[in-house]
Amino acid sequence: MDHHPERLRRLQASLKRKKLSALLVTHPANRRYLSGYTALDHGIHESAGVLLIPARGKPFLLTDSRYVLQAQEEARGYFVRLFTKGLMPGLQKLLPELGVKKLGFESHYLLHSAAGRLGHLAASLKVELVPLTKIIEPLRVVKTEEEISRIRDAVLLNEEVFQEVYPSIRPGKSERQIALAIENSMREKGADRPSFDTIVAFGTNAAKPHAVPGGRILVKGETVLVDMGLVLDGYCSDMTRTFVVGKPDSVFRERLRIVRRAQLAAMKVIRSGVTCREVDMAARRVIREAGYGDFFGHALGHGVGLDVHEAPRLSGHSRKKLRSGMVVTVEPGIYLPDWGGIRLENMVVVRDSGCELLNTDRTFLDL
Repeated sequence: MDHHPERLRRLQASLKRKKLSALLVTHPANRRYLSGYTALDHGIHESAGVLLIPARGKPFLLTDSRYVLQAQEEARGYFVRLFTKGLMPGLQKLLPELGVKKLGFESHYLLHSAAGRLGHLAASLKVELVPLTKIIEPLRVVKTEEEISRIRDAVLLNEEVFQEVYPSIRPGKSERQIALAIENSMREKGADRPSFDTIVAFGTNAAKPHAVPGGRILVKGETVLVDMGLVLDGYCSDMTRTFVVGKPDSVFRERLRIVRRAQLAAMKVIRSGVTCREVDMAARRVIREAGYGDFFGHALGHGVGLDVHEAPRLSGHSRKKLRSGMVVTVEPGIYLPDWGGIRLENMVVVRDSGCELLNTDRTFLDL
């Protein structure tokens, strides 16, 4: 089913309520969400195209000669406009054609230099510029069942990659070698790409929640933390497993069980109508009562979809309520600088009566 016309209708209704003539969409995930156009930007400084969505009428996709054929194939229902001299000259012609007087733009995803050029252009055309933050992202928060199915497929493929690479995680290998093996396996099994740079951390390096894999060589008995995710058909997965190569000692077992209990406590609370703060606190309470409250510094989880980090945020600071169809990670952890760290991360779908676990791999969760 093609959901893009309905998404466009909802956005245009929002533009009308805000009394905007049009919206310029530059964020790649939002561009794909609204149009189905899958091209990737080469960083925020080099775009594969932008959308110009009028409050009424057919939208436009503006791109250059490198992407025009792909845009015509994928962005059904859009006028594809080729710009040969850059985006600003293209907009200089198109905005008057459409009678745009009040133009919104994604101020959270536009370089300051580009915003400056857009401002000069708008002034010359007597167009009012309206900076907006997250006008499209709220539409993406609740997933359709089709989106959830795609995310589930990404989660299951992520698990399959982990199971394939796990036997090779042995003493003598470096963090960097394991991370490379994981990302190679993702590609070989059909993933679009990793959803973020794979984290592999040995021993005390695991105390860094976002450790960068380096040349450290694995020694028998050390903790291994692997945080990995992939993109499949545009949708992301995210999973963390922590284990010991060799026989884990009683300290590791105890701390792993604490983190697992915290994860289960949070999952027990998750359902539509519950605040993000309540979920975070359910996990944090378990870790605090075990004496490790000062060693769990990050939020419990985050939304996942076309982006690997999106709303909602399961944080003690967020009083936003969960809604059925949201997809979130649940990833409590304990991080001790002189010892290492443990994080366990699964993904769930928020439902009216609870949560649906998307992961099936239970490896190392019940020591």
